[in-house]
Amino acid sequence: MPSARAIPVNSTAAALLGLLHEGPMSGGQLVVAAGERFGSFFAVTRSQVYRELPALASAGLLKEGRQGPRSSQQYVITAAGRRSFAAWLTWGGPADSVRSPLVLRLLHSGALPAEQRAALVAASREAYAARLARSRAVARGERDPYRKAVADFAVAHTRAMLRLLDAIPQG
Repeated sequence: MPSARAIPVNSTAAALLGLLHEGPMSGGQLVVAAGERFGSFFAVTRSQVYRELPALASAGLLKEGRQGPRSSQQYVITAAGRRSFAAWLTWGGPADSVRSPLVLRLLHSGALPAEQRAALVAASREAYAARLARSRAVARGERDPYRKAVADFAVAHTRAMLRLLDAIPQG
């Protein structure tokens, strides 16, 4: 019998496969779950989800499950999907790079008039303050040690972003 090979997947596909380990979900449910579970450090857009799902199904990593309300299609991870996800988990590639449009904007914010820079910083600070409150609540409630470590990272990352925003000169 031939050995089962894992099909290589990108990080977005792996994120979806990881969520589907918990059970069948529709595209909309995956978008919500991704935002809740890892939105503070890995963004997955609605368009990415709906682009990846048919590709994963066509590669045999997912299969269609029940049809949900309003004709939403649920997806179920297959054995091949589990193998590909496990291979992605163990790949151990190079260190991540930070990809933050906000950090890039702040890097170049000296080119803005002081009023516009202050508005950018204030709006960003407000958003990160709200994210910090949500991240702290998630971290406090997490019991799984791996998810707890990631939740604690989200808190630390959010605090670091707030420190960065506080370091931007206002004048």
